[in-house]
Amino acid sequence: MIELLPETAILEPQRIRGLEMPWNRVMGGTEVPARAAHALGPWHPQEFMAECVETVHEAGGIMTFVFRRSDGAPLAFRAGQYVNVAFPVNGEDQEPVDRSYSLSSSPTQPWTFSISVKRDATGQVSPWVHDNVKPGTVLEMLGPVGAFHLPDADRRARYLLLAAGAGITPIMSMVRTIHSLPGLADVVVLYHGSDAGGFAFDRELAYIASVDSRFRVFYSLGDRGRPVDWEGLSGRLSAAMLNEVAPDANGRQVYACGPEGYLNGATELLKEVGVDDTSIYMEFFSGDRQTLLEYQAELALAENLAEEIAEEIAESAEDYFESQPAAFGLYEPGYDADGPLQASGLPLEPVVPDAPASEASDGGAEPETVIPDASSFNTVGTGSLTMSFLRTGVNVRIDPTEHILEVAQRAGVRIGANCKEGMCGSCKVVKLSGEIEMNHQGGIRAREISAGKFLPCCSTAQTDLVIDA
Repeated sequence: MIELLPETAILEPQRIRGLEMPWNRVMGGTEVPARAAHALGPWHPQEFMAECVETVHEAGGIMTFVFRRSDGAPLAFRAGQYVNVAFPVNGEDQEPVDRSYSLSSSPTQPWTFSISVKRDATGQVSPWVHDNVKPGTVLEMLGPVGAFHLPDADRRARYLLLAAGAGITPIMSMVRTIHSLPGLADVVVLYHGSDAGGFAFDRELAYIASVDSRFRVFYSLGDRGRPVDWEGLSGRLSAAMLNEVAPDANGRQVYACGPEGYLNGATELLKEVGVDDTSIYMEFFSGDRQTLLEYQAELALAENLAEEIAEEIAESAEDYFESQPAAFGLYEPGYDADGPLQASGLPLEPVVPDAPASEASDGGAEPETVIPDASSFNTVGTGSLTMSFLRTGVNVRIDPTEHILEVAQRAGVRIGANCKEGMCGSCKVVKLSGEIEMNHQGGIRAREISAGKFLPCCSTAQTDLVIDA
């Protein structure tokens, strides 16, 4: 016979004030940190190889992939950041396809790290990842990257964490991190989903809320029909819902992640309940599918570029359903009386010069790419230097102090962009000639720079340039 113990009141733990990340004192100290402490500081993004050691099926069509670095080092990152992963979707002998995924694990357990991928049956990458990445799979990665993360130290540590769909992945990293740390904190999580059985990490969230009094977790089924036994919230995010779960929202730091429409609405609602702009941090996914498809149809009008651009936009549309952690910045082209302006640039064609027979038999020099003459292009803008965009067929004047992406887009050059801070790599283009100065934040690999690629969002022109865009 089992004798039940009498119920006793559970006293709250005594905690230190606020939260502080484990690496914070090392980073702020005057002494040179010990090697182990230095390794745990999220100093800069790195290129590294990582081995999958575990896969975990989550609700909502999401699978978590647990990795460890092949070199044995920890992955030092901040909760909310992401990594860029090169997937050999088309075979080991083909160029890999890069995708960025939020880290869902906690940096306080850095010897392994996790990404959580939502499967989209129509996508190029996510089905391949679900079907092919298994324990033992080794992938090339770059990271950590991203400005969406918890602070290194917070004396108040009062947070409202908003997530919709797969936007829970970086939010889960924040939840796990706060739960693992000592210190006073007050955390409200509001998680929107479309299906009662589709809330990823729901069991873990329920457990954390049951054992850690610093957390309160709420679920909402959006505007879909709800089961008769549903006990959570219903309806889209609203000011009334925010006031219900966090009546003191204007005294909290708000971190939100989800589709663009959700976050656009959240921005206005947070202002309505009194949250200051300086207290709102958001991680946008790609724009909605309809917007991207309309953009694709418009660009397909461009002469000689329809097939190539359709592929690029299809990949961008897929990013939304694969929960990418950055917004796809759609450029609005110029218009005239006849409709959208069309590109008129010349295609680039490799031309093999006539070579002596002896040179050809020895292999000789590699065929050269002849750069078309841009002197016939229209020239727009002002500045001391000229950028020739060969695919668009325009010369753009620029000053050395201006970022190339902004000037190019104003002139009608169509270059997709997400973060615009050199982190995501989405604006990557090829420089055929000229010199630039690039201050990126990890959004481009060394091998890509060697191949002539650069990120115009964080680059300035040092000389005249010829760009394949």
